[in-house]
This record gives sequence, structure tokens and C-alpha cells, in this order.
Amino acid sequence: MTTHLSRARNTRLAALTAAASAVALLATACGGSGSGSGSTEASKDFTYLSATENTTVRNALTTLSKDSCKTENDAQPLKVETVPQASLDQKLQLLAGQDALPVQFAAGNAPALTNELNTSGKIADLEKELKALGAYNELEPAAVSTIKALYGGKLAVLPYEYNIEGIFYNKKIFADNGIETPATWDELKAAAEKLDKAGVQPFAASGQQGWPITRLLSGYLYRTLGPEAMKAVADGKAKLTDPEYVKAAEEIAELGKKNYFGKSVGSIDYDTAMNTFLNGKAGMFYMGSWALASISNPEQNKVGAENVGFMPFPAVTGGKGSIDQYPSNIGLGVTLGSKSFDDKTGAWVTCIAKNYGSTVLKDQGAISGFKVNTEVRDANEVTTQVRKTIGESKQNVLWFEALFSTKATTISNTSAPGLVTGSMSAQEFMKTVQDALAAN
Repeated sequence: MTTHLSRARNTRLAALTAAASAVALLATACGGSGSGSGSTEASKDFTYLSATENTTVRNALTTLSKDSCKTENDAQPLKVETVPQASLDQKLQLLAGQDALPVQFAAGNAPALTNELNTSGKIADLEKELKALGAYNELEPAAVSTIKALYGGKLAVLPYEYNIEGIFYNKKIFADNGIETPATWDELKAAAEKLDKAGVQPFAASGQQGWPITRLLSGYLYRTLGPEAMKAVADGKAKLTDPEYVKAAEEIAELGKKNYFGKSVGSIDYDTAMNTFLNGKAGMFYMGSWALASISNPEQNKVGAENVGFMPFPAVTGGKGSIDQYPSNIGLGVTLGSKSFDDKTGAWVTCIAKNYGSTVLKDQGAISGFKVNTEVRDANEVTTQVRKTIGESKQNVLWFEALFSTKATTISNTSAPGLVTGSMSAQEFMKTVQDALAAN
């Protein structure tokens, strides 16, 4: 949901300095007046700022602009701008400081940034607006619940994606090597060892983005300590440097030490990691259900969707968590500016709410938090499996950085490669992130 890590570390740390200035501007910049504020220069187009890496949302919006929402598009043409996800937070902070946010935009990488924008009046009151438009019931209740858990009880973003996370695996590779679907952490490590000995890279992962590594870390924590593991840190009841938290980092570091992520994982970007798995060069890939769009694309998925399975993060023996507690998120959330939310924008949002869920599922095999209002046949068995899992999931959890500040999220993501390449010990990694949390 980036630029190469060899450049990203210095670039993103430098960005923090610029971002700090931009945040200061938020306090003095004028707030929006909300719905009915009238037409503005920005609202002549339905401007949408997106992360370069996320093609699913903008492709679906483009389709809607030519089909179901053509009338709305004729009145307010869709205009898309993209920036690398690593640069998104800084871009948003600068635009907010200039009082120049687009009509619609991908929210910050950390919920903390979106909460800042919301507090300063930059974001439309989406619950109020959707209810006034008669479109609020087009959102899936589970998606609304996840959003409110992330954003202090507010519907701060729209659920263009609704995802659960787990491990996609190559069923053919597993069968060829006599591997049953792992149910425990020990079984997962045994499967990885067997794949490695057979000359198959056990895991595909993007060290360049970092979060695919830290998702494994929080997965282990949720299985050992239970669903409140990361909230305890956010509430100050636990620290990442506590022994049980460091233990989780040690387990993930051990996978890297054994080279289970392949060579040069720190320089591998998201697309490369995805293609490594979809070309049959890795047995497993921890990812969210947004990956279904790529898995369902026969041009990208060379192993065939029929050969892809999905399993939860495995149980840890003696742990307090359960494998039916899936990490859930709404992807890179999308929100709308308060200043430019006028009648034309409202018409667009209403059309999106009624048609997006069906369109993105039909065209891309992706799952959103909007209701599917027309009958759509799933693209493949794994999509059906994931949709069924979402429906049956009784308790969801968040991800490693979900409750972190923007700064701590950046530090976590840029430090994660060191954890699996050995340049940082588990203790050093956790202390680095804990220090960033304490600094806020």
C-alpha cells in the first residue's frame, strides 16, 4: 500500500522534519465548513490523490466514471493524482497546511495523521454526510466497526477495501513436498524448513516497505498474548521491550536468519514480493485479502488461482490468542475533504456507495466494505474462501502499527528490514520502536 529502501530510510527520516513543520501549519490553517460550503476551485473536478502502489481503488473508480457513475462524472470529472505511498503522509501534511487538500484522498499511513486532520476540521463528517444522502446503510457494519476502532469512534474514512490478513500459500508446492496446511507456529517453521531444503523460498516478503515483516511480528504477539497485545502497549500497560514482546521479534528474526525470506529481502518492494509468490518462486506470502485482485488476474498470477490457498496465522502452543482472530483493516483508507464536500461530491459519493462493492468484486475479485448490491460470482475458490472467512470471523484484531503515531510507524517500517537481515537484534528493534512511541 514505495520507493527503494536504499533511498527510503534517509528520505523518510528527512520527511519527518518537513512533516513536523506541516503539522504546525495545521493548527493555524483555516478549517473546512463541511457540507453545503459551496463550490470551490478544487470541486470543479472530483480530484483523487492516491498512493501509486494501490491500483485497485483508482481502477474501480475509473470504471464507475465511465459506467454506473457517468452522470456524476459528467458533472464533476474524476481526476487522479498519485504519489508513492512512502511520500503520502508528507504530501497530505503539506497540502493540509496550505488548505489545499483534494476532494478525495488516500488517508495517511498511520491513523494518527488522519485523526490530526479530522481534529483540525479538514475531513468531512462522513457519517453525517452519508446519512443525509441516504447512503450510510450501503456500508458493511463490520467495516464501520473496524474504521471506528481505528479512528477514535469516528467514520473518518470510507472502506474501499475491507481486508483480513493471513498466509496465502501455493497448494501445488505444498502437495509436491508433502506439506499439510500448518495449524501451529512449530508446524509453520517445519514447513518452511522443508521448503528451504527442497530449494523453494519459504516466504515472499517486502522488506523495503517494512510492514509485511511487522505484520508477522504482531501476528505472533496476538497468538501468544491475546487480542489486547498491542492495545496494552498503546495504553502504556506494556512495553515493546518487555520479554514476551521481544520474544516475538526474536521468532521473526530467526526466520530471516535462516534466509527464509530469500536474498536481499531489505531491497524487495511490494510488487516484486507479490510476483515472487505468483510466479511460483515462494511457497507462502503473508498478506491481506487485497491481494485477491492480483491472485484473480491471470496475466499476473502464473501459478493459477486454483493453486492458491489461504490460512490464518497459526496458533502458538500455550498462547492466549485464537486462530479465528483475524487481523482486519480497511486497507489504505480513503476520505474526503470538508471544504470541497458539495452537492456534486455528494452525488459521486452516493453513486460509489451503491455501486463500488459490486464493481470491484466483479472486475478485480477484490473485497470492499461496501455492500454488494448485484449478484456477482466469485472469481475463484480462494476468493470464496476469504469472503466466507470474513463472514464467520467472530473477533478481529489490528496490526502492529495501527495505534502508533506517524513517527513511530515510520520508524517501525524503516527498521523492520534490519530485524530479518540481522543488522538489528530483536531487542534493538523493539527498543527503537518503543523509544519512538515514548517520544510522542
